[in-house]
Amino acid sequence: MIVVHHLNNSRSQRVLWLLEELGLEYEIVRYQRDPKTMLAPPELLAVHPLGKSPVISDGDIVVAESGAIVEYLIDTYGNGRLVPSAGTAERRRWTYFLHYAEGSAMAPLLMKLIFDRVETSPAPFFVKPIARGIAQKVKGSYILPQIERHLDYLEAELNKFPWFAGAEFSAADIQMSFPLEAASARGGLDEKRPNLSAFLKRIHSRPAFQRALERGGPYELLK
Repeated sequence: MIVVHHLNNSRSQRVLWLLEELGLEYEIVRYQRDPKTMLAPPELLAVHPLGKSPVISDGDIVVAESGAIVEYLIDTYGNGRLVPSAGTAERRRWTYFLHYAEGSAMAPLLMKLIFDRVETSPAPFFVKPIARGIAQKVKGSYILPQIERHLDYLEAELNKFPWFAGAEFSAADIQMSFPLEAASARGGLDEKRPNLSAFLKRIHSRPAFQRALERGGPYELLK
């Protein structure tokens, strides 16, 4: 039995979604973020040395990292589903976006989250203006322009095809869901980019996505 070590409001939600799309049975072990730090609890260290989610176990096999989990599940249980045929242009796009999601897209979004907290966190009165000024400078000169560049790029890619690997929905779209949901929640993604907005509406309407939400529980990125 596949076990998903599921952290609330995290990348592990898309692992649940992939399992639902594949129609696989699985169990969920739940972990809650610290409400103050938003960090994963120390119990996850017993599953993987980095103490982060997502992690799955499948018998004696333990797999961490979203992209690696997607590849493991597709290779082991996919039977050709949710992945284009090897050697095709679609397969190259599939592999690219599977890794782009975390390798490139998430970096500026994570930096924005960190500097937003620097800007708003409590601090001594004589330090707070300095911290706020640094945070605003970094966001304005680097982070926000980078997010805009990525969103423009992705908007253009979805002008070519309805899905990231091409004409058909695939696991690459599941992997890409997290950075786009993060961008919608806190990165400025809105209806001004109609292709990306339509993509989010399409994935949210999928029955497997809805089943994963029911199994996984509240998912704050959608708010």
